[in-house]
Amino acid sequence: MIFFQAYLSGVEAQSKALGVDLRVLDSRQDAALQADMVDQAIALGVQGIIIQHGLTESMKEAAQRAVDAGIKVVAFDVNVENPEIPQVEQSDRDLARLALEQAVKDNGESWKAGYVYVAGIAPLDRRNETWVDVKKKFAGINEVAMFGTLDNPIANSVANQARSVLSAHPDIKVMFAPYDEFAKGVKIAVDEAGLSKDIKIYSADISTSDIAAMREPDSAWAATAATNPAVVGQVSVRVLAQLLAGEDPGHNVIVPPTLITQKDLVDKDIKNMEDLSAKLPQFAHADVAMPAWMPNPNAK
Repeated sequence: MIFFQAYLSGVEAQSKALGVDLRVLDSRQDAALQADMVDQAIALGVQGIIIQHGLTESMKEAAQRAVDAGIKVVAFDVNVENPEIPQVEQSDRDLARLALEQAVKDNGESWKAGYVYVAGIAPLDRRNETWVDVKKKFAGINEVAMFGTLDNPIANSVANQARSVLSAHPDIKVMFAPYDEFAKGVKIAVDEAGLSKDIKIYSADISTSDIAAMREPDSAWAATAATNPAVVGQVSVRVLAQLLAGEDPGHNVIVPPTLITQKDLVDKDIKNMEDLSAKLPQFAHADVAMPAWMPNPNAK
């Protein structure tokens, strides 16, 4: 949920900079309610809608209804399969690539891996494509276990699975857990098994609590690749503003990620998300959907 709060803070900041009247309709991850809320927004007579996350099957038709009503629509992290709707994406393939390049750098080209994955979630599916490619490229990387669940609380549910995986495969050296709740769960199990010096965890996404977990002495969580959720929120609003101004932002709008290592966090004394933006400037702003007229909400 921290991701969503940070994303919303970016939406609010960019909306304020543009003078947008923002209404937030929160479906609390209820797919049917989210589709209904698009209809509510249409009924409100809004000029633009940002659809954030959700399922293709529940949002595709709702998004089309908004387009049919003459409303400009932007989607983030849910593929609504509509050529008229720009898709704002964290580059999920790049997130996975950065984390896995670091895994190879740290551990060489031959190791046994555990992999946390749940199919059918767009960002996880895109991250999975990169994992498949990396395994093809490095024949010495041997995936000995794949597991994963989105049952709440996710970290605890994944920890339960990871306990079994670690007892069955004590020779795992790397855990690729490309979603931070997955990584938290794996870390719980690795810590309990006393294996934090023997296993390294590579993830995607970042939050203040993730930073604390990575900074712990002898933490197994070695690196993560992340896009600043607030920046993604800003970009989503900018893309919508471009549409409303009659400009074409492109169909796929990619927000580039940043590699964040445990070493970065310790060496630069980064303790929270504010420190991260201040000390890794590439994390604080993306020069994406920034025509000359667009106000930068981060400008001092």
